[in-house]
Amino acid sequence: MVSKDGWIQLFDGKTLKGWNGHSTDGKHDWLTAESVSLKSDNPRLFEINPGYGIMVNGHAGKTADLYTDFYHGDCQLHIEFTVPENSNSGVYFMGRYEIQVLDSWGATELSYSTCGGIYARWINEKSVGGTPPRLNASKPPGEWQTYDVIFRAPRFDDNGKKISNPIFLSVIWNDQLVHENIEVDGPTRASMLDDEAPTGPLMLQGDHGPVAYRNIRILLLE
Repeated sequence: MVSKDGWIQLFDGKTLKGWNGHSTDGKHDWLTAESVSLKSDNPRLFEINPGYGIMVNGHAGKTADLYTDFYHGDCQLHIEFTVPENSNSGVYFMGRYEIQVLDSWGATELSYSTCGGIYARWINEKSVGGTPPRLNASKPPGEWQTYDVIFRAPRFDDNGKKISNPIFLSVIWNDQLVHENIEVDGPTRASMLDDEAPTGPLMLQGDHGPVAYRNIRILLLE
């Protein structure tokens, strides 16, 4: 659904139409729910209240990554997420370039793998690059958090050769600016696509632990 101001709702809150499991058979355990909360006997898992409004990666909290039919290039993205204790996910722009989602409540040593980090690449069995957030804006496990991101897609010449890298022009995490003008010179680790192209899908990581998302909307930029 497209709003009058051009924002596109990627998740209608009621179904997972337009989303696909990144698995050999396309199957996944993502489902809609009304709410999630930390389990009283195990705060590393969610208690899932059936209904609509959010998407959560199954009762086991581990399933295939989810990606959109919709392809984007330059864009502004708003997305909200929550994780239980010690859980891990990620938002992949164009299915390739990850902003980390992690329970980083109270962390003082920040790296690319901290929540809000732009994740490293994986080259010759080693992590290469990556950028930590400027500060830790994390909320406690189980609380909802937000990313507001302006992203510039890579550019290519008429022969298909890349002439400029993708850039995270700004990343605002829970109303705090944590990145500005950060280039990424290739797909980050666990990307669904190894090549680079002018457009790609949005992907949400689902195989690293329980996570829920809501209010996912994108504005295409010229």
